[in-house]
Amino acid sequence: MTKKHFLWEISKKTISYPFAFSRMQEISQKIRQEGAAERVWLLEHPPLYTAGTSAKQEDLFNPQNYPTYDAGRGGQWTYHGPGQRIAYVMMDLQKQHGTIPPRDLRAYVHGLEKWVISTLSDLGAEGECRDGRVGVWVTDPKTGKEEKIAAIGVRVSRWVSWHGVSINLSPDLNDFDGIVPCGIREYGVTSLQKLGLSYTKAQLDQALMKNWAKIFGSLPSAFTPVEEDEPQAYACAHPSHEYQTG
Repeated sequence: MTKKHFLWEISKKTISYPFAFSRMQEISQKIRQEGAAERVWLLEHPPLYTAGTSAKQEDLFNPQNYPTYDAGRGGQWTYHGPGQRIAYVMMDLQKQHGTIPPRDLRAYVHGLEKWVISTLSDLGAEGECRDGRVGVWVTDPKTGKEEKIAAIGVRVSRWVSWHGVSINLSPDLNDFDGIVPCGIREYGVTSLQKLGLSYTKAQLDQALMKNWAKIFGSLPSAFTPVEEDEPQAYACAHPSHEYQTG
């Protein structure tokens, strides 16, 4: 049986969070209402913090006064910025996708974790899941400490997913000090660069594409470019109590 292709988009320029939010929201509605193409959108944001539906104000310090946004996704505070690869996934969860059964939110989140772990393995990093801690974790071989290398936060509207995963390629890890990442104080944050693994965004993107079909069953299309027009006042998020992942 021939696997169907899944639309893959990429933004070469830095994308503002309000634009990304509005675009994801619009596409998720069109997937449900008009049968628009499901997709993965790879991009990078400027430095900013987003608040999930469980975010606590006391977990935001923000000494650099970066912009903050209510994301409406599950989870708590997350940092996004240069050197971090964002993969926003807009998928109709009423359908079977590879190993992910229909209408199974937990399986979908675990699928995202397994996708990231397989990708990291190809790049020489051993990612792992932890009970009670959504995301992907690695143990620093130099310190023996467990640190987070990828965050996962999803929102599901009428069984269409949006938001997704962020993988730390080579961000300024000091920027994570402006929050309590995902509300977890006991563990730090790391990156492929900190682990001594030097890769470009293009190499990470290829590893993500290679491992997609293992989990989600479809073949990535050729990249479709997506760029933001002149900055404008896009509508942004408000707190929501849809599905939360942490």
